Amino acid sequence: MAARTHTAWLAYALLIATAMAWGANAVAGKLAVGHISPLLLTHLRWGLAALVALPVAWPHLKRDAPVIRRHAALLAAYGGVGFGGFNAALYTALNHTSTINVVIEQAAMPGVIFALNFLVLRQRTRGAQLVGFAMTVAGVAVTVSAGDPARLFGLDLNRGDALMLVAITCYGGYTAALRMKPQMHWLSFITVLCAAAWLASLPFAAWELSGPRGLWPDLQGWAVVAFAATMPGLVAQSCFIRGTEMIGSNRAGLFINLVPIFGTLFSMLFIGEVLRGYHVAALALVLGGIGLAERYRR
Repeated sequence: MAARTHTAWLAYALLIATAMAWGANAVAGKLAVGHISPLLLTHLRWGLAALVALPVAWPHLKRDAPVIRRHAALLAAYGGVGFGGFNAALYTALNHTSTINVVIEQAAMPGVIFALNFLVLRQRTRGAQLVGFAMTVAGVAVTVSAGDPARLFGLDLNRGDALMLVAITCYGGYTAALRMKPQMHWLSFITVLCAAAWLASLPFAAWELSGPRGLWPDLQGWAVVAFAATMPGLVAQSCFIRGTEMIGSNRAGLFINLVPIFGTLFSMLFIGEVLRGYHVAALALVLGGIGLAERYRR
């Protein structure tokens, strides 16, 4: 029992650190607007992350080479969709909506995780988790409607909010699919996924640069690339993978709901965004949802 408790608390610490880094990632993405175009940011971020990880991961990559070759398609999907697709949609969304909206909308990810775990993997979902998820969905609905339910019924969402629905679908699917992760060293895994995301984002970055919206990074843009590659990229993804291994994807996915808390605080501190009444209501629903699901998880 003591060992199980220690494992749970270690997983919680890893997942809270992940949420902090991802909350900061949304702020970094907002700071990138006007300094680097979003698809290029995605491409450069994962390329730099792969380069940083490669020297440390090289011995493990050589040992895991047979596993990597055998599961190449699955690993490419993990990196291309979970890493590349999610960040491309998120960074593009930040060009059209507020950082606070983006981080609160990420609370819908557990719903995708629950649904895929149940429909595809036939994993049981507990009643408290469903109630907690319903509360987080309500929080997201309050956010995207700016406190006006009529906007939801009229599908009056801006482009950024719509793109965030794409983003959470990408990462929710990736998280649920982590149950099928091949047995390999975590450094090998994260490095291969970074490289896959870099390759998958290359044609999109090239397309963006060829058009009027392409923007090569200036000094601030490069600073965002460096930060996004290390903290929300390598460090946070590694923590999330390990935390998911320790307590399962359903429970780990709920900690994504802490991203709005940290992201909102960072947005107010570093960008000066305004916290409105409907944001407070949404955050209360998100916190209540994760608390309920964790309290009655057994």
